[in-house]
Amino acid sequence: MRKIFYFRTFISHAKSGDVLTQKNCSHIRLMDRHPKPVWYADLGDGQFRNPILYADYSDPDVVRVGEDFYMTASSFNSSPGLPILHSKDLVNWTVIAHAIDRLPDSYEAVRHGEGVWAPSIRYHDSKFWIFFSAPDEGIYMTTAENAAGPWSPLHLVKEVKGWIDPCPLWDVDGNAYLVHAFAKSRTGIKSKLKICPMRPDGTALLGDGEIIFDGTEHHPTIEGPKLYKRNGYYYIFAPAGGVPIGWQTILRSKQIMGPYEDKIVLHQGDSPINGPHQGGFIELDSGEAWFLHFQDREAYGRIVHLQPMSWEKDWPVMGIDTNGDGIGEPVLIHAKPNVGRDYPLAVPETSDEFDDPSLGLQWQK
Repeated sequence: MRKIFYFRTFISHAKSGDVLTQKNCSHIRLMDRHPKPVWYADLGDGQFRNPILYADYSDPDVVRVGEDFYMTASSFNSSPGLPILHSKDLVNWTVIAHAIDRLPDSYEAVRHGEGVWAPSIRYHDSKFWIFFSAPDEGIYMTTAENAAGPWSPLHLVKEVKGWIDPCPLWDVDGNAYLVHAFAKSRTGIKSKLKICPMRPDGTALLGDGEIIFDGTEHHPTIEGPKLYKRNGYYYIFAPAGGVPIGWQTILRSKQIMGPYEDKIVLHQGDSPINGPHQGGFIELDSGEAWFLHFQDREAYGRIVHLQPMSWEKDWPVMGIDTNGDGIGEPVLIHAKPNVGRDYPLAVPETSDEFDDPSLGLQWQK
């Protein structure tokens, strides 16, 4: 029987903070072909456990199109980039494509931590759209009629340093907008969000826009904004407080350019889930709402969690307020989203038999 070296099995059983040494590496072993995944989020009894993806899908964003859900995530300097994941129930996910084959030529050299930062995925005008920033090059956009591709060549929407984490919104009046944050390392600006008018075809910004929120005092390091409109309000979902220990902030206004009110709706509280923030929200035909976000787990990367969400007086309510402080905490086990039926268990591939002439979608370089 053929064998393969299955390294992720060890990583997935390691504890946070473990260091690979000669002693504990003795647990790494050769596995029989077709090894079973070591983590299923779907418990098979109508419930799921967090994380829904026990793997590094940093800065995830999600969109619903009919009965299907699609996710993308930061891929930094790796190629292919912008992984596209598909699910029918927000719990069981598979990788179906990458939106870009390669980054610009300057990424032929190793540039760790640069490249694709915090993408946003949307569905508009019968097309999928992804906007992302490369912190030293600018804001890019790509589109596709089918999430599995082909995706259009990258288009440089704005050549600029340090404008990061872009997210578009097409309003009902036909106008389009883009919200973004700033990388202090490139701009000297931090903890502020800006909205720019955008051409409806997404190809260019119409001016430099306006800073619509300053989180310096109460929401330091606010970034990763996601822009929505619901029930007459414009909402910006944005993480603040920093990756390891931060919280999820919600901004809302009746006017696209503000002023915006702010509220913290999800934090660690008395839960074991540090820094629960940055992601996207989804509403279902059943009336349920859900928020998908990441948690930083050091060597594991930024793993993906799913939180129940509802609305109270036009403010999102996330997770469960277990300590009575008025802010939700992440759930560990919960009933699965009500999508009308059950779907088979699925996880992204974590190994490969190398039986095909091309590498599987789980591989990047």
